[in-house]
Amino acid sequence: MIKFFLMVNKQGQTRLSKYYEHVDISKRTLLETEVIKSCLSRSSEQCSFIEYKDFKLIYRQYAALFIVVGVDDTENEMAIYEFIHNFVEVLDEYFSRVSELDIMFNLDKVHIILDEMVLNGCIVETNRARILAPLLILDKMSES
Repeated sequence: MIKFFLMVNKQGQTRLSKYYEHVDISKRTLLETEVIKSCLSRSSEQCSFIEYKDFKLIYRQYAALFIVVGVDDTENEMAIYEFIHNFVEVLDEYFSRVSELDIMFNLDKVHIILDEMVLNGCIVETNRARILAPLLILDKMSES
């Protein structure tokens, strides 16, 4: 099960955070800081899976953005690694070459995409067309 989902830039600034288990606000900042440090400090030759406290971190870097997913011990690391890539492909399709600015200025749409893919910490959808369908309907409604 996915515990949290983070998008972070190379400077360590969180661009998106979504928690699927309750974490106090005061502890979130500390958790994000430690998680970001452990991922950013690794070289590109090192594995993208990290054992951290009572869960695993799976991360992937795309240009200046890191996507970090915290999961419990029962989750398949490669499945989450591919899920991260699928998420970025969906963003690329919607924004046509997604950038950090797209995420910052369209955070609501990024949350909608993530919510279409993950429900209560479980991956429920991976088909790009089905993920983007509600968002495209919203776009059509806002145009008219």
